[in-house]
Amino acid sequence: MALFDLIEHPNESPGEIVRRFPEHGSGEFRLGSQLVVRESQRAVFFRDGKALDLFGPGRHTISTNNIPLLTTLLGIPFGGRSPFTAEVVFVSMRDFNEMKWGSPQPLVFRDTDLGMVRLRAFGTYAMRVADPQLFVTQVVGTRGAFSTAQIDEYLRGMIISEFNDILAEVQTSILDLAKMSREVGDATRNALGDDFQQMGLSLISFQVGAITPPEEVQRRIDERSGMAALGDMNTYTQFQAAQAMRDAARNEGGGAAATGLGLGAGVGLGQAMAGAFQNTGQQAQQAQQGQQGQQAPAQAAPATRTCPHCQSQIPANAKFCPTCGKAVPAATSRFCPECGTENPASNKFCSNCGHGLTE
Repeated sequence: MALFDLIEHPNESPGEIVRRFPEHGSGEFRLGSQLVVRESQRAVFFRDGKALDLFGPGRHTISTNNIPLLTTLLGIPFGGRSPFTAEVVFVSMRDFNEMKWGSPQPLVFRDTDLGMVRLRAFGTYAMRVADPQLFVTQVVGTRGAFSTAQIDEYLRGMIISEFNDILAEVQTSILDLAKMSREVGDATRNALGDDFQQMGLSLISFQVGAITPPEEVQRRIDERSGMAALGDMNTYTQFQAAQAMRDAARNEGGGAAATGLGLGAGVGLGQAMAGAFQNTGQQAQQAQQGQQGQQAPAQAAPATRTCPHCQSQIPANAKFCPTCGKAVPAATSRFCPECGTENPASNKFCSNCGHGLTE
C-alpha cells in the first residue's frame, strides 16, 4: 500500500461532484501528511467508514490537533508519525447550472374549459452541495467518484412528483397556464427545498421552460379558438367541412374512409354554397327584370302611306307627295305617331294610347 505524504485533487472533470482519495480502497497516511483543498472544494476525512473531520480551502497538516479522534482510534501518542489507513473524499462546492428536468410521460391536468387533458413540461434547475459530509454519507456512500449524471435521474423523478402535485392545485385553463409558469416554478422550488436539504444539497434556482399539450389536445384548442373567432355554430360547421375537404385533397392517395369523409363534408358545404349562389342569381335576375319593366316603351316609327302616282312612301297625313309634287287624295285612315296604331281618318285621338292625332 502506497504511503501518501501529499493529498490533493487538482483536476475536477465536468459534472463531477465527489472524488475519493485514493479512488479505490484506503490509503496509507501518517501524521504530518499534507492535505491541499482548493477554493471550490471541501474535504471529508474518513477512517473505517466514519467521518472524522471536514476541511475547508487551504493547506492542512494531518495531526492529532486537527483530527483529535485519531489519538483515540489509532492509539498514536501525541506527535507520533506512525502510518495509518484512511480515505479523503473531495467534494465540489461549485454551482451545477443548466441541469435539465422534464416529464417522460404526459401529466394529467384538469382544464377549466376542456376537462381532463395531458400535458408535458420541461425546464432547468441549478443546485450545489450545502452539507458535504451529509451528502457523502447519505448519497455517495463508498463510491470512488460521483457525478451529476448519477443523481440526475433520481432528482428528475423527485422534481416531477412535486411539480405534478403543484400543477394539480392550479385551477385555470391551458391557455392561461403559460403566464403562470413563474408562479408554478417558484411553488415547486419551495416544495423541493426540504427534499434537497435532507440529501445535503441546496436548490439554487428552478425554471419552467414550457408546458405544452400533446398534438391531439393542441388540435382541440385550435378548433375551439376557431369557433370563437367565427362566432356561431353554423359558420363553424361550414369551417370544419371546408377543413375536411382541404385535408381530403391533400391526402388524395390516403384511405378510402378518410377520402369519403372529406368528400361528404365537401358535398355538404358545396350544396350550401351553391344554394347561396343560386339565390343570389335569382335575386339579381328579378331585379334586372324589374328595371326593364320600369323603362319607357320605345318610340313608334312615324306612320306612312304610298303615293298613288310615284309609289314613294309619304307621311300618312300628307296632301302632296314630296317626291313627285302631285296632290294625293286624303287618307281614309291615319296612324298614331306615338304608338303606330292605325285609326280611322275621322279620329282625333288614338284609340290605343289616346295620343292626339294631327290633321
